[in-house]
Amino acid sequence: MGNSNLQGFTPTISESLPGPEWLNEIRNDAYTQLNEVEAPDTEEEVWRYSRVNELNLSELTPKSERPENLASIPLDRFSSPSAIIVLQDGWITNITIGEEAEEAGITICPVGDLEDGAKYFGAALEKPVDIFGYLNRAFGPEPLIVVVPKGTVLENPIVIVSLTDTHEAVFPRIMVHCEENSEAKVVEIQTSSNIEAVISPVLEVKVGQAARYSHCVVQNLGAQTWQFSHQAVDAGQDSTAEFFVAGLGGEYARTRTDCRLTGRGAFSRINAAYFGEDDQTMDFRTFQDHVSSDTTSDLLFKGALSDSSRSIYSGLTKIRPDASRTRANQTNRNIKLDPEAWAESIPNLEIENNDVVCSHASTVSPVDENELFYLESRGVPTPVAERLILEGFFDEIVSSFPINEVSELLTEAIIGKLDRRTLNQEEGSE
Repeated sequence: MGNSNLQGFTPTISESLPGPEWLNEIRNDAYTQLNEVEAPDTEEEVWRYSRVNELNLSELTPKSERPENLASIPLDRFSSPSAIIVLQDGWITNITIGEEAEEAGITICPVGDLEDGAKYFGAALEKPVDIFGYLNRAFGPEPLIVVVPKGTVLENPIVIVSLTDTHEAVFPRIMVHCEENSEAKVVEIQTSSNIEAVISPVLEVKVGQAARYSHCVVQNLGAQTWQFSHQAVDAGQDSTAEFFVAGLGGEYARTRTDCRLTGRGAFSRINAAYFGEDDQTMDFRTFQDHVSSDTTSDLLFKGALSDSSRSIYSGLTKIRPDASRTRANQTNRNIKLDPEAWAESIPNLEIENNDVVCSHASTVSPVDENELFYLESRGVPTPVAERLILEGFFDEIVSSFPINEVSELLTEAIIGKLDRRTLNQEEGSE
């Protein structure tokens, strides 16, 4: 994929998008830099093993108008959310703020509606990291801002549904600011119709001093959808920032997470579960940057791969010279269920301070033969034994999700994939 494929991404579309002058200037600056931004190259470590070279954006254009036909999205699973927001094709089509969030003074709106909105845009992500980030800035139609005021504690989650329902390039952007000593949980559901589309969402999170923030992503895109997602978080002094990802759908789904622990005593956790089937590709890149002292990061990614699906995990934990007494753990575990399935796991450490405790580990293996034999020897059929092992394998991640409804969604999706696998095995044995 080269920048020459961007002929449909015109300045006219960027200039037509709504917002105040400062937002239009951000879009214009990003657009003017597009020709200078290098196209992704699989020779680069951050793109190695990816399928980005297969992508052709020339047949797509950005979504330039607010959707007229609003999709019906069932949200009854979450019994009492603090707020519900719907983004359709990158546009904010619904904001419902519950009593709890309203009484707490939570701000949820298009960032362009705020007089001081410019201070939030880019606060956790000063500049884009790749061409998809620049395209998001240039063509993101209606960035969403969520501000949790100082000292506020939300008991119930904020639910954000990001739906793509168009054969175009879509650029949602979500910004969350947890001010000092606040606490909030956000559930982001990423879904799409069964259409060919390219989605490049950006999430920026700023976690203030002593604030506690959790973000759960359920990625269950359609089978023909490509996604290039970027999450960026800045964790302040004594703060807690937790991210949980369920990677389930998409033809090619990439998530890059940049976590900067800029304040002393900051803690971050990133957990992910992913399950590939057919010819899906799940691509995860993580960058944990320990800037200050006494910071802690914990990362655990677990995935299963069936049929001819693929996964890539590449992670870098960086310890800066001033980040003494850092503790960092990075683990990636993969189970290959079929010979054609493929997983690449590359954990890395870059340490510039000797007073640290760091570890990294990765495995790529089939289902444990001893566990399988143990169950089979007690009369458990092989497909059932395999299911039990996989359910146990994922349980560590599923149980770590801080919101029960999200754990249930992930469990149901895993069971659904296992059901399809068992059915295929039964049909193949007939």
